[in-house]
Amino acid sequence: MSMLKTVALTKKFGNFTALDHVNIQVNEGEVFGFIGPNGAGKSTTIRILLGILRATSGKATIFGKDAWKDAVEIHKRIAYVPGDVNLWPNLTGGEVIDLFMKLRGTNQTSKREELIEAFQLDPTKKCRTYSKGNRQKVALVAALSADADVYIFDEPTSGLDPLMERIFQEKVLKLKQQGKSILLSSHILSEVEKLCDRIGIIREGQIIESGSLAELRHLTRTNLLIETKTPITDLHKLDGVHHLETDEHAFSFQVDTEHLDAVIKHVSQFGIMKLESAPPTLEDLFLRHYEGTTRQNEA
Repeated sequence: MSMLKTVALTKKFGNFTALDHVNIQVNEGEVFGFIGPNGAGKSTTIRILLGILRATSGKATIFGKDAWKDAVEIHKRIAYVPGDVNLWPNLTGGEVIDLFMKLRGTNQTSKREELIEAFQLDPTKKCRTYSKGNRQKVALVAALSADADVYIFDEPTSGLDPLMERIFQEKVLKLKQQGKSILLSSHILSEVEKLCDRIGIIREGQIIESGSLAELRHLTRTNLLIETKTPITDLHKLDGVHHLETDEHAFSFQVDTEHLDAVIKHVSQFGIMKLESAPPTLEDLFLRHYEGTTRQNEA
């Protein structure tokens, strides 16, 4: 069942098209990874879903309700963490968390305490004294304390150290097990790879690839490390071979999946002593799409 969906979502700022017919869908009990560089349109999409911006054309719905017209109803059942959290400077972190919980009408103090301990947050300090990472923790504790149906995370681990990133990942997997739906916008590709069932890659306001990681593997290259008895000749001439590095009888390179069989047949003639194969990563896929493309505008 679809919990969050955009259809041909388009947003223009004057002559600039920030989003161009964006289609994404997050199903029940699913983590959807939304990735792309700064300025690609991730935050603009999320602001439209939250009812902060109005789309120029197309549709954005959560729980089947219109994201703009039914924003108040929708917000009763969603939790959101931005990538750059601004808090009331004279309130303590604990007071901010309590305020959000009261606004939601929830009083899950045990859950609140458990999250504060897990994220190693001191809730007694004034927000103006917090680092970026601690402000992020306040927002995460407040969001994760809520019993929402859809969670929207926009660069949620920005400013967190690797240990705290891991705690966040554990909490997201727990939400998924509970049947919650999560839209995760992240720069950290390893995080997306660990958590997400499906991903959408956005570039210059357009979705250029979407699907499960398994479905997108064919677009990536396998990493090979091969040692042979005699040096391999003409490897650089073979179709599908990229980034070749040699060290005497050791060869490290990438090969397009469709040419893997022919490459292995060729190298086997030289007496394979060692062969290490690493599956293509999300980073490989991402970088292939972004090689040579840059964009300065922040969306």
